[in-house]
Amino acid sequence: MELVFILLVVAIVAAVALPQSLAAIDRIRAAAATRYLASRMASARAQAVRRSATVAMRFQKAPTGFTFRTFVDGNGNGVRTTDIEAAVDLPIDGAGALSDLFPGVDIAVAGSAGSDPVRLGATDLLSFTPLGTATAGSIYVRGRDRSQYAIRILGTTGRTRIQRYVERTGRWTDTF
Repeated sequence: MELVFILLVVAIVAAVALPQSLAAIDRIRAAAATRYLASRMASARAQAVRRSATVAMRFQKAPTGFTFRTFVDGNGNGVRTTDIEAAVDLPIDGAGALSDLFPGVDIAVAGSAGSDPVRLGATDLLSFTPLGTATAGSIYVRGRDRSQYAIRILGTTGRTRIQRYVERTGRWTDTF
């Protein structure tokens, strides 16, 4: 009888703790995916400086979410969509999607943050120049639990800042 009672208590505690644990795992996965994407951006910036050529990350909407791929300028006029399609600006890595590496995470917007998760002006290219500057803008990452992160790209320095949306306050806060 005591063993049944102990097993019942353990089952109740597990039932209470499991949803909170799964939510924490989802938040951690979304944060890791955001840091991964920001590190890919830093790598593209370093490639541009090292190659003395413009390097750009292209974000494309696919049926299963957004994919991204890095291209290098092949003719000295910057990375352009028409040059990518004409195979003048060549890829330097394979296409990837956050959801492939981090299940349940995608480049997307949750709630009232708007509808466009790739905000780079009128383009889907995030360009980095040999001087280290970049296209200014924001890329939004959403977790399965609707946690929302933003990668802010600062144009004059080409550096990134990661922010997290705190729903209860309605504000974006810097993360480290």
